[in-house]
Amino acid sequence: MLTLYYSPGACSMASHIGLEEAGASFETKLVALAKGEQRTPEYLKINPRGKVPALRLDDGSVLVENTAILAYLGRRFPEKGLLPKDPVAEARCISMMAWLSNTVHPAFTHIFRPERFAEDPNAAASVKETGKKNFWAALEELDGLVAGKKWMQGDQFTGCDPYALVFYGWGTRIELAMRELKNYTAWKDRMLERPAVRKVLEREQNILLKAA
Repeated sequence: MLTLYYSPGACSMASHIGLEEAGASFETKLVALAKGEQRTPEYLKINPRGKVPALRLDDGSVLVENTAILAYLGRRFPEKGLLPKDPVAEARCISMMAWLSNTVHPAFTHIFRPERFAEDPNAAASVKETGKKNFWAALEELDGLVAGKKWMQGDQFTGCDPYALVFYGWGTRIELAMRELKNYTAWKDRMLERPAVRKVLEREQNILLKAA
């Protein structure tokens, strides 16, 4: 059986939703980031980078990073359509997930964990402010990307959608003016209507349920 190592509120929610949307048989193992469980010797054997998500496969091997996990689920459960069948469309989907991972996520980390980017405590405020500007710019880009579309990649729900939902939640958490992003907000509302998405949000007690 597949095993997902996750933490409520973390980006692992993307893979968590992906598993539910795929209809996969899986179990979950909570890793309490606030308690530092990601740095324990036991968890570092699973993911030496000390991060979530991590997905233990049926053969005992482990996949890490949302982009890889969501792509894997798309190919393992092709009937669920988490990856487009067309090679170019598939590449664009993976490209978007990579952008969410390497650009949008780090912008938020500058806000939430400025100490990772500056040794001087006096620089923290500047790091956070720059991160906030970059994160908001990324959210505005997401708002534009979903304009006129049902889902992030068009008419087909893909792995990009659960990943993009992470950042709407994070923007809500830090009280950004998310409802100014009309397209992104309408898409978020459609996401919350999906049974698999709602099931995960309820399991993780996500802030989006309170803000809905």
